[in-house]
Amino acid sequence: MKVALVHDYLNQFGGAERVLETLLEIFPEAPIYTLFYDQELLNGRFRDRTIKTSFLDKPFIRRHHRFFIPLMPKAAENLNLNEEYDLIISDSAGFGKGVSYKKGAHIAYLHTPLRYAWEPELYLETLFPKPLIKLVSPIIQYLRRWDKAAAQKPDIVLANSKFTAQKIKSFYERDAEVLYPPVDTEVFFPDKKRKKNRQNYFLAFGRIVHFKRFDLIVETFNELELPIKIIGSGPEEESVKRLIRSRHIEMIPEIKDESRLREIINGAEAVIFPQIEDFGLVAAESIACGTPVIAYGKGGALEIIQEGKTGLFFEKQTPEDLAAVISKFMKMEFKRDKITESAKKFSKESFTKNLKRIIDSLRPCRA
Repeated sequence: MKVALVHDYLNQFGGAERVLETLLEIFPEAPIYTLFYDQELLNGRFRDRTIKTSFLDKPFIRRHHRFFIPLMPKAAENLNLNEEYDLIISDSAGFGKGVSYKKGAHIAYLHTPLRYAWEPELYLETLFPKPLIKLVSPIIQYLRRWDKAAAQKPDIVLANSKFTAQKIKSFYERDAEVLYPPVDTEVFFPDKKRKKNRQNYFLAFGRIVHFKRFDLIVETFNELELPIKIIGSGPEEESVKRLIRSRHIEMIPEIKDESRLREIINGAEAVIFPQIEDFGLVAAESIACGTPVIAYGKGGALEIIQEGKTGLFFEKQTPEDLAAVISKFMKMEFKRDKITESAKKFSKESFTKNLKRIIDSLRPCRA
């Protein structure tokens, strides 16, 4: 088969980009179609791949892409694959599923429906004051109509979690099979020297953006006076730093060396995961290392963490509620080998096997 991969845009590295890396391992010859690509921001990742971009691939847009959201539907449609491919796999949290083509089966792997269209209050707060969000309502309605129409194009829709599948059913009126994202267990695994390396700190890591609630972590640990490392970079980085009052809170820029990140995860008492995620690769990578996770009890975290076995949940996104669960955690013991065992269903091998099964199910339809 001649295969093409479609990704929304490449100017940051997170869970969706890890999925793309796995897809490229499965289909090493496949080109990537994407709205824009910033090699510098991605530290050269994907530079040895064939990458085809849209008219939005300009330096200023790559660095300030959220201000160009209204143009992205048209840019996606202008990425025309024509009759070149037998199979198109879009790996998307928004626009990738809307590419144009005249031939080929299309599998859409969805990390979430387009957030700006369906959950604007949550995801546009960092761009506009709340009163202004109402003023851009016509744009939101346009994005919603386009997104629902684009979601009807794929032959098969896959969701990264049951939580996302429910959104797909609600917003797109389509059923989606759940295929959990791949955790690279050759990168994230228990360190045999863990007991020596345990340093009695907590950990939070990921892109520092508004909805990931690093502000809640800082507010909580300002009062607890417990050590925590916060690893990551992003648009909210400076505002989070300004909240720090405790000398026990250490902020570390994004760590590119994954072996070093694994070492820090292994050394942590627990990873704090205070946000609502559609899946939550950070939590899955943490339990693959055998490190328990203290998570807000909503969203994809409910599919990753087992209460009392691989972590704990807190019910309200408040410093008081998070602090109470941390206090409870510190009185408990977790079997780290059992935590690692629970991550097997998120392995790269499981992802690859199930994706190939789904592709095989399409072949009779194309014949």
